[in-house]
Amino acid sequence: MNNYRININYAKALFMLSADRSVLDTVAEDMRLVSRVVSENRELNVVFANPTVRYDKKTAIVEELFGGTVSEETLAFLRFVVRKNRSVNLRGISEAYLSLYRESKGVVLGELVTHQETDDSAKEFVRRLIEEYTGKQVELHTATDVHMLGGFKMEFDHNMYDARLRTKILKLRKEFAKNDYESKL
Repeated sequence: MNNYRININYAKALFMLSADRSVLDTVAEDMRLVSRVVSENRELNVVFANPTVRYDKKTAIVEELFGGTVSEETLAFLRFVVRKNRSVNLRGISEAYLSLYRESKGVVLGELVTHQETDDSAKEFVRRLIEEYTGKQVELHTATDVHMLGGFKMEFDHNMYDARLRTKILKLRKEFAKNDYESKL
């Protein structure tokens, strides 16, 4: 159960708390770790979603996973989330917090997907293009998609530029399907 309202409300609470204590950057790094751990571990999500597992067991799991690596503020917040039976929302809460953090720092999240690994000069070129377009700093993530025939797909700030070869072929197919030159009898 991934509820946007729950995620954003908990993230706002953590954001305000970390802003009051001047630990925004530390908590942002912690939330990156939490998001990565929760998104990569299917078994962890199954345990968090299971209502028969008591919250003290879930709290012990959270403390074992994040006890020595995250700040005390973040760990206290994670305990609170588990106690309120919202551990299933940890990924959404962490991503919502990171979104609030980026917005407060004037940073745009960008994603570049290509067929093969992108070299550093191409990443820097894309980063500069997005910065010129948005007027903000860019946090660029890259990914590879082996099913992509060629080209690239770039997403940032609710915009998408699709220059994949497959997309171009589909557009051409639609154009040829119209066939304006054939007589309609």
